[in-house]
Amino acid sequence: MKVPTGRPWLALLLSALLVIGHPAPAQDLNLPNLGESSTSLFSAEFEHQLGRAWLRVFRSQVRTVDDPLLHDYLEHLVYELVSNSKLEDRRVEVVIIDSHDINAFAVPGGIIGVNNGLLLYAQTEDEVATVLSHEIAHLSQRHFSRGVEFQQKNQPLTLAAMIASFVLLATAGADAGMAAMSATQAAAQSSALRYSRTNEQEADRVGMQTLADAGFDPHAAPTMFERMMQASRYSSSERVPEYLRSHPLTENRIADTRNRARQYPEKEPSVSLDYQLMRARVANQLATSPEEAMEKFRGELAGTPRSAEAATYGLVLALTAAGKADEARLDLDGIWSKNPDRIEYVIADARIDMARAEPGKAAAKLAARLKLTPGNFPLTMTYAEALMADGKPHLAEPVLLAQSKLNPNDPGLWYLLAEIQGLAGNIVGLHQSRAEYFILNGNLDQAEKQLGYALKLSHGDFLSSAKITQRLADIAQMRAQMDE
Repeated sequence: MKVPTGRPWLALLLSALLVIGHPAPAQDLNLPNLGESSTSLFSAEFEHQLGRAWLRVFRSQVRTVDDPLLHDYLEHLVYELVSNSKLEDRRVEVVIIDSHDINAFAVPGGIIGVNNGLLLYAQTEDEVATVLSHEIAHLSQRHFSRGVEFQQKNQPLTLAAMIASFVLLATAGADAGMAAMSATQAAAQSSALRYSRTNEQEADRVGMQTLADAGFDPHAAPTMFERMMQASRYSSSERVPEYLRSHPLTENRIADTRNRARQYPEKEPSVSLDYQLMRARVANQLATSPEEAMEKFRGELAGTPRSAEAATYGLVLALTAAGKADEARLDLDGIWSKNPDRIEYVIADARIDMARAEPGKAAAKLAARLKLTPGNFPLTMTYAEALMADGKPHLAEPVLLAQSKLNPNDPGLWYLLAEIQGLAGNIVGLHQSRAEYFILNGNLDQAEKQLGYALKLSHGDFLSSAKITQRLADIAQMRAQMDE
């Protein structure tokens, strides 16, 4: 069953289910104590494993974005913030959700989720960094683990009741779930709400310090929060930004954020071209058609866009998608001369070549660029696609195999590698890559089937058989973790 994206209850629901395996009576609810109570209920390693298991389930439920350029940008932005935060375990993973809803969230174990719609709403890099630094603060302060510990100490029945309520939210709809939730003990709810508000205040404070230490403008925080609150006032309750449902804003909270920001010197406003280019990519992703995107960017260019260069780039992407490759090339040339080394423009140029049925030319250009930046993820993925389109999957396969060692957790990479291996005639490899894709997307049954096919075909190859057998054992362990 597909569930709505960005719901604040989804993270808690799936995290809780992964901890206990399946709903259980309150008296049978035994959460493992793997950490010191002075810090949190769970150890950092337990949270890391929990986060990866949660992510597999999450990917099976929602539509995520397969865009190496956007992922690479957000990953670097998150790591820049993380390196200036109090987060001790810095094994962070970013997942991008394909949704217009304004939302971001953090899950124990270093999972940062970002709706691509957030980038359309946040006008500047500083504003989106505000939201991300707040989520990183939730991780660094171990709010999930501390919340579960708080519930255990203060009201042992509440967690089980809340899990049952969240199950109803996922299956029977919001009304039934909220009714069940309101039927839980009022005193415990009030206490938990106060604890949650304390967490939000702490995340605001710690997040702003991270923002400043990473070189971003702390004054972007109250600006972002004020615009989000204003947007919610002109929306029906159904359209309140998802971020506000899980992170409610009040006038007092915004005032506190504004006062805290005054402790830092104001910065001269600047436009991050990196960020504006990514916003242009997202606008194309969320447009209903290339023609709609073309109209949007032409309208921007006729006015006073925040970045004319980024708007032109967005138009280039829309024109290419609409099959207007020659027009796209002319517009691209107008901005490329200013930034000849920009990877976004190099890839856009290669996409135009492929749209003009010249994948060999695209592959040659990308190969030359990869000599300057070997291992670059977006360039490598585009290069592999160009080689495949040029009828050279046997050359693309080793390129992606090498990249899979650098980015083993990217589902899009394994999907493309499986296609390429199929075209290259490596059927054992195809089944293995499909298995990795299914594992990352939480479909362990299909992963097991693919590895079973590969094992049958690899008889006589001891090394391949051993690797496949080990991966089957890994899947069995994943199942055991889910059932614990």
